[in-house]
Amino acid sequence: MARAVLTISSKNYSSWSLRGWLLCKLAGLDVEEQRVSIDDPDNRAELLLLSPSVLVPRLTHEDASVWDTLAIAEYLHEVFPDVAMLPADRIARAHCRSISGEIHSGFHNLRSALPMNLKARHRNFKVFAGAKPDIERIETIWGECLTRYGGPFLFGEPTVADAMFAPVATRFLTYNVSLQPASQAYCDAIMAWEPMIEWIAAAKAEPEEVEELDVEF
Repeated sequence: MARAVLTISSKNYSSWSLRGWLLCKLAGLDVEEQRVSIDDPDNRAELLLLSPSVLVPRLTHEDASVWDTLAIAEYLHEVFPDVAMLPADRIARAHCRSISGEIHSGFHNLRSALPMNLKARHRNFKVFAGAKPDIERIETIWGECLTRYGGPFLFGEPTVADAMFAPVATRFLTYNVSLQPASQAYCDAIMAWEPMIEWIAAAKAEPEEVEELDVEF
């Protein structure tokens, strides 16, 4: 049987690639990584938020080709039903799907104001005013989940929602965003998550740079 292949972009800059990779880790699916160069025009447009079409990550598994992170999440949940990618409880499962969809389709000001860059640290970054409502909404989502399900992850144990929100935690660290204690504790849990440690180590070893995303703010 052919090994599953996950096509990804830059580990340092691509939040979508990180999400897809974490979803495969949650499912316990061993994948061969296939990289798309950051010099590829379509890929560069996606990284710079200049393209509405996101074609990475793409999972190829047993003759199926699946792109879009939520599609990958649902596919893996279907193929590996015994793995707890979504909460077992119906109400919690609906909650998990809802907040995963919200981060997937929204928060455009946050994405543009705080692009993912795992190598960078901006200690005195002034957050664009338009991104502040996005940050407040994310903290509300996190606070509700952590209070309701007990933490340390959004639904207790890692789920699809954590894979979807993990890049946000890295953005808050990169740009030194001041957070409520519960939100900071959640970010700390994400950054200490074994798959995240593995991904970040690989990202820091990447030689590629996107000059537009490496400017000093």
